[in-house]
Amino acid sequence: GTRTGTGAFLPHPPGVSPGVRGCVWRVEGIPSSPRVSPSIPRGCICTTGVCLEGGGSSARSCGTNDRVGASAAASFATRKQETKADASIEMADAPKKRTFKRFTYRGVEIEKLLDMGTDELVELFPARARRRFQRGLKRKSLALIKKLRIAKKQAPHGERPDAVRTHLRNMIIVPEMIGSVVGVYNGKTFNQVEIKPEMIGHYLGEFSITYKPVGHGRPGIGASTSSRFIPLK
Repeated sequence: GTRTGTGAFLPHPPGVSPGVRGCVWRVEGIPSSPRVSPSIPRGCICTTGVCLEGGGSSARSCGTNDRVGASAAASFATRKQETKADASIEMADAPKKRTFKRFTYRGVEIEKLLDMGTDELVELFPARARRRFQRGLKRKSLALIKKLRIAKKQAPHGERPDAVRTHLRNMIIVPEMIGSVVGVYNGKTFNQVEIKPEMIGHYLGEFSITYKPVGHGRPGIGASTSSRFIPLK
């Protein structure tokens, strides 16, 4: 150490001779305060062993501690890399946000479909549906759309509207019907169908099957020669 003009005793790194008014040792890149009081009127500030201030013997003697500064800088760089690695691991562990695919009908989004007029909407439909709309909808078809509108208005916010029963299996689904519930008759019962955007341009009858699919199992008695009924004597 060395004594300054004020009589205070200042510690000094081993192997380094004191400067004119004391040497302040600081390694470059490490945000730490000097080892001595900042009230020293004059001194030398050493970064990685190179004296930037001061003169005379301090400039020559401070260069003897290059190894100390280099090792400290290397340790600081290692800690910095570890911090970056920990941050990248935390980002990888964070849950990813789900991305939902926006539905489009022939390249047009639902919002634009709802704003379209009847003539513009018909141009997007296939040939059979275009012919049907160009010839005009019947009274029963228009009455069904009107009932669906009323059911939507009467439904509470965030809940499904009441089902509207119909026998019109050949009714073509339009964007205005999205979100409604239709009871489509299949010849015996009314099957409830919730209209979704993917159903635009299809018939209601496609979603209410008229038969019960057969589940084939083992053959019954008498179905083949090997399984014929043999009476007991």
